Amino acid sequence: MGGVPTKHHSKSKVGRRRSQQVLKRPLIFVCLNCGGPVLPHKICPQCKTYTKKTKAAVPK
Repeated sequence: MGGVPTKHHSKSKVGRRRSQQVLKRPLIFVCLNCGGPVLPHKICPQCKTYTKKTKAAVPK
């Protein structure tokens, strides 16, 4: 026989285990050059700068 749990899991134990599965908001910073939204440690999609250093456009 399969599919039958051998131990009962209380609501609090299940809830405590599932509390770690929550999604976290991404941190959004403001570009120092153009003022647009940018993710940390990424190149700005509008002006192609990274910490006031201009990077060449990435070919598609």
